[in-house]
Amino acid sequence: MMAIEQADIRVVRKPWGSTDLLPWSDIQDDSGAIGELWCQRPGASAIEPALLLKLLFTTQPLSIQVHPDDAFAQSIGLKHGKTEAWYILSASPDACVALGLKRHLDATQLRASIEDGSISQLVKWRSVQKDDVIFVPAGTIHTIGAGIVLAEIQQRSDTTFRLFDYGRQRRLDVDDAVASSNREDPAPQPIADSLSDTRTLLVADAHFILERIDLAANTQWEMKVEQETWLFVLDGHAQIGWMNAGIGKAFFLDAADARIGVGPGGLSGLVAYPGPRPQADLLRLVDSVPADGPRSDFLHPAIVPRAAVQRKEIRV
Repeated sequence: MMAIEQADIRVVRKPWGSTDLLPWSDIQDDSGAIGELWCQRPGASAIEPALLLKLLFTTQPLSIQVHPDDAFAQSIGLKHGKTEAWYILSASPDACVALGLKRHLDATQLRASIEDGSISQLVKWRSVQKDDVIFVPAGTIHTIGAGIVLAEIQQRSDTTFRLFDYGRQRRLDVDDAVASSNREDPAPQPIADSLSDTRTLLVADAHFILERIDLAANTQWEMKVEQETWLFVLDGHAQIGWMNAGIGKAFFLDAADARIGVGPGGLSGLVAYPGPRPQADLLRLVDSVPADGPRSDFLHPAIVPRAAVQRKEIRV
């Protein structure tokens, strides 16, 4: 079914979260630190997407944790596992994430390190900065340090097994963490690959594709969406359909050719959709604003249903 929607936002509180979400969100709430903002389709009857887009805000380290792969998740009665990728939106000068272990541990050694807390000294830390991309396959022991804001795309699962939690008195999941973790060195991180002048491939995985798009000022584009697709605005401004798109806004699209009218500051964003291969014809340049001023159809782009027999613009 055709869809182009601005995402609703679900607030998730975490002990490591923040009360300052600007410029990514203007949500103000005195009820406690906000760790995550989940992007959700509006409407109670909307079909749940396979992918979840969310933002994380850290003022303290997260727990050291691991997520199960599909096979392990299904063995304990869950639908699927959780592979994820992070795009660093901002980072303090000393910000770090941890991915994998400094050395190989067998199951007995890993269990012992969880029980005595020494796992906190065995994870492999690396510094991060704005615009870095980190791919976290299911089974990889990992954590996110303080002073980071990131966008995460993941399989839609909230299954997390904690190995260490900095004394927060939350449950550790020793058996499941040991059984589901890959204790070898994690696979090499993906290298960004240019797909076109406007598209950069950041992650290509069986579960999802993550791209960055950079659209020039005063241009109009058609985004040909074949399957569920998330679009998150990093910078700039545009109109997507009849909706304004600015920094921090997220949109869900499915089975539609969506018109994107880019403003005078250009538009940069993240695009995510199910893998395993990038969609070749995702974006097409329609027009640019004439020298004598903007046209009405640039200011009011619309959605064209993919199933329409005759192409025509419709208001949504």
